[in-house]
Amino acid sequence: MFQSIIHRSPSLQVDDLNVRLVSPKDAEPIADYYQRNRAFLQPWEPLREEGFYTVAGWEKRLSQLAELHKHKLAYYFVITREDSAQICGVINYSNLVRHPFYACHVGYSLDEACQGQGIMRKALSATVAWMFDEQSFHRVMAAYMPRNQKSAAVLSAAGFGIEGEAKDYLLINGRWEDHILTAKINSGWVQPKV
Repeated sequence: MFQSIIHRSPSLQVDDLNVRLVSPKDAEPIADYYQRNRAFLQPWEPLREEGFYTVAGWEKRLSQLAELHKHKLAYYFVITREDSAQICGVINYSNLVRHPFYACHVGYSLDEACQGQGIMRKALSATVAWMFDEQSFHRVMAAYMPRNQKSAAVLSAAGFGIEGEAKDYLLINGRWEDHILTAKINSGWVQPKV
């Protein structure tokens, strides 16, 4: 399903998609991704400072993400098509806790122009498999707002099961929003050697 490249820079090939860890050279394309999709993503994301939409802001942020990647504290993936350098989506793994929890959270977004093509389902499935197989995680958790049926469908297709509902769970677009809590469990989990 996917191929992992050596070191801390995995590159996962899924059909015509390249899903890879973001790198310092991505400041311009990722700023462009968020500028292009600013209005589209606003109802589903936290309020952002203006620097979040600038190349300079992303240069600083990518330096911080490189450190998180290096220390295995977070993983921030970008999605591109094989024939394009333009970023069409992002997937981020945060709150990584290893022994004894071996769990983390995942969040994602997809370009407005790429909706309904199965891109996020494929990319999410590949990165979850990488988190299970290469990083030895037992549980990946995701949450979505009840009205976000596209996200509900992506998570269901990727094998996430509903575990509950949390009131006023995340501050999204300036207001507290209820979320449906989901998780995918690694049924083949083997405890990593210490």
